[in-house]
Amino acid sequence: MADVDASRQSVKSLFKMLEVLEAFSKTDRELSVVEMARRTGLPRTTVHRIVDSLRSVGFLEQEASRDRYRLGLKLFELGSNALTNLPLYREAPPFVDTLAKSSGEDVHLCVFDGAQMVFVSRRDQMAANPHNTVITMEASPCHSTSVGKATLAFQSEAVIDRIIRAGLPRFTPNTIVDPDQLRAELAAIRERGYAIDECEHEPELRCVGAPIRNATGRVFAAISTTGSSRRITRERVPELARMVMTHAELLSLRLGYQPDRQLPADGTRVERDAGERSERPRRTPAGAEQEHPA
Repeated sequence: MADVDASRQSVKSLFKMLEVLEAFSKTDRELSVVEMARRTGLPRTTVHRIVDSLRSVGFLEQEASRDRYRLGLKLFELGSNALTNLPLYREAPPFVDTLAKSSGEDVHLCVFDGAQMVFVSRRDQMAANPHNTVITMEASPCHSTSVGKATLAFQSEAVIDRIIRAGLPRFTPNTIVDPDQLRAELAAIRERGYAIDECEHEPELRCVGAPIRNATGRVFAAISTTGSSRRITRERVPELARMVMTHAELLSLRLGYQPDRQLPADGTRVERDAGERSERPRRTPAGAEQEHPA
C-alpha cells in the first residue's frame, strides 16, 4: 500500500511540474513564481519548490538580475531528439525534396501534437542551401494553416471541439474564426482530400496541404506547398493539390499505411472488399517508384 501511495504521489508531482512548464507560451516567455502560481492555481510555496527542481535539471533558467524564469535549453534538446527519432522525420526528406522540385514552391512538413502543428521539415526555394533543414520547434495553429486544417479535418469531434474551445484567433482578414464555418471547411476538406490556406495565416501567402497517415491509418501529420498568392494562383491549386496528395499518400505508404484498411472513428479496422481494392486507382507520379519505393 505504501508503494502504491508513493507512486500516486510521484505522478501528482509530475503533473504539477508539467502545469508549471505549460504556463509559459510564445507571448509569455518569462514568468515569476507569483505569475506561475496564478496561472496554475498551485500554492506559491509549491511552485517555488517545483521551479527549484526544474532549474536544477535545466528545464528552467533564471534571469541573472531578476526573479523571473524562462524555459531552458534542455527542453529544446529533448524536443529536438523527439522529432529526429520520429519515423516521419527519417523517412520524409526524399518526399519533401521531390515535392519541392516538382512544384517549385516551398514545402512544409508538420506533425500534430494534439493542439497545434509542429514543424518537422521544410524546404525553402530561396534558401542558400535548400537541403539544410534546421529544427526550430516552431509551431503553427490548426485553424489557419493548410497543414493544420488538413490534419484537423480527420480528427475526432472531441479533438475538433477542444481546438475550437481553445480559441480561433484572427491572423488576417481571411482567417476562419467562426466555429460553424470552420466545421464546414473541415467537412469540405474531408470530401476533396486536401486543404487550402487562402491567405488565412499570413497575408498574400497561399498554401495547399494534404494529410499523412501512420501505419494504423490515423492522420497525424500533413505536408504542404507554400508560396506567394501571386504565384500560387487559384488556377494552380488543383495541380498543386494533386502533387501534394500524391506525395502525402506515398509517404503514408512508406510509414506503413495500408490503403486497403480503413480506420473508423472508434479505431476498429475494417477491411475493404476485394472489388473495391481492385478498382481503387493508385496515384503514382512518373519516376516516383525509382525515387521512393513504397
